[in-house]
Amino acid sequence: MLNNNPRRKESYFLKQKGKQKVRFVPLGGITGVTKNMYLYEFYNNNKLEDILIIDCGIGFTGQEELGINFVIPDISYLQNKIDKIRGIILSHAHEDHISALPFYYNDLGRPPIFTTKLTKVFLENKFKEAGVNAEINQIKFRKDYSFGAFTTRFIRATHSIPDSMHTLLKSPIGNFYHGQDFKLDITPPYGNPPDFYEITKAGEQGVLSLMSDCLGAEREGLTLSEKIVGKTFEDEMRTTKGKFIMTTFSSNISRIRQCVDAAIKFNRKVVFLGRSMQQNSKAAQSLGYLPTSKKIFINEQSAVRLPPHKLCIIAAGSQGQFGSALSKLARKQNKYIKITRGDKIVFSSDPIPGNESNVYSLIEEFTLQGAQVKYSDIQDLLHASGHGNQEDLKFMARFINPKFFIPIGGTIRHQRQYQNLMEDMGFNPESVFILKEGETVWFEKNKAYLGEKIKTKNIYVDSNGIRDVNEIVLKERKTLSRNGIALITILINQDTNTLKEDPDVQLFGISMSNNSIIQKIKDKIKTGGYLHQGLDKFVIQKALKKELLEFFIKKLGNKPLLVVKVILV
Repeated sequence: MLNNNPRRKESYFLKQKGKQKVRFVPLGGITGVTKNMYLYEFYNNNKLEDILIIDCGIGFTGQEELGINFVIPDISYLQNKIDKIRGIILSHAHEDHISALPFYYNDLGRPPIFTTKLTKVFLENKFKEAGVNAEINQIKFRKDYSFGAFTTRFIRATHSIPDSMHTLLKSPIGNFYHGQDFKLDITPPYGNPPDFYEITKAGEQGVLSLMSDCLGAEREGLTLSEKIVGKTFEDEMRTTKGKFIMTTFSSNISRIRQCVDAAIKFNRKVVFLGRSMQQNSKAAQSLGYLPTSKKIFINEQSAVRLPPHKLCIIAAGSQGQFGSALSKLARKQNKYIKITRGDKIVFSSDPIPGNESNVYSLIEEFTLQGAQVKYSDIQDLLHASGHGNQEDLKFMARFINPKFFIPIGGTIRHQRQYQNLMEDMGFNPESVFILKEGETVWFEKNKAYLGEKIKTKNIYVDSNGIRDVNEIVLKERKTLSRNGIALITILINQDTNTLKEDPDVQLFGISMSNNSIIQKIKDKIKTGGYLHQGLDKFVIQKALKKELLEFFIKKLGNKPLLVVKVILV
């Protein structure tokens, strides 16, 4: 087994005569918000010595109807560098930071994993489900850990989920503060506030670059405390005559706990809907983050025996994911629970950029069924973002006071707004690197510059859990869903070079799929010039396909997925 975590001392590298550098490589989490994965590479005399990975999460595509469940980072760049990976650090338990790791852990050489208590339990469940064994270490705060040339210190942070952390990476050429997904929540409902002592101490020691969350860079002020959402749940539940249904991320344990507390106050039984919601709540209960009394929780089968005003349902699928528990409720596919007038549905999360249409589609469905739907566009305090607003980001920048900045976890527009914020604070805008996925930054002592781009692509995972559904298959699925499919089979007599019998034409999902259009297609085949192409069936197929596509464009105005089979007899 590879020695992934040699405990080499920093002084070893300081004695070397070679030039020392660190390269920051984002394999995800840049421009796309989700699919977070970041590499820190240490080079000595232009030779790669150590790699430290922070996060390895999934992303959402909006292509679920094509059988794509999610995307994961492209790790092909690491294939010949596995022996340099010293460890994997996971910042918190959200899907877009941890859920790709079971797909890649063996491919990455099975390096040691370091994370917090809640994240560890969530990840153990994911590895168990994937049938993968892993070494997961629960970290201690205010303690140093060595990963080759890097020495790290984990710092308590607040986000929308307990047990979140930041990472201070010390290297021979300077320190880096990886400030992933945070807000400065002084009064979190559960758990500790940010460790301001450690944050400011890191700044006093000197930081070469701050890698900062930037998703809230467009919003003014400080982000509201997570605690305010609990009161909103109580206020909304108090006026609900039917079922109270709340949806949020299934890993948002603080939000789930506050909803459970409100349900207990109003004497409602709690039902968890969705596999991820059930798994995560069970894990949270094992750690004491959620109540464990069997008097509080029931399954969905038992829900049919209770009057609606006695039910609180907490459902996964707040981003409108196809096939999620919430999606099935909206489409009347849940066997036991139906939406009725008097029900109230609270969306306690904002859509991730790109998911807006999916979310609004569900809101429309629920509204049509008579439910009262509450969401952030029409009511405040339903959701407290886990990402810092402008003042949170400014405070962090002032505490750390780095020489350079790299905004992460946001789109290009969020990165640009972050750059504007730093300029307003007096920092040089040229010290803020705005990156796209795969673009890299080199760091040397007191300087930084853009490096070469790493080639990346989306790795699609379909509903069967298959990695890397290729672009050709995706294109075919899109064509099939929009324009239908035409299956054509012809038999050609090799002796006479003529059709042996009537062509077989089958149309699926094509408008005008009637006997008239099918006969026209057969007539076109019988009179086509493709029969003059000789007896090479592949040449005939290509020529016939071209003629039929021109026919479909002229008659139907689109191009279906066309499958032509030529049989020589």
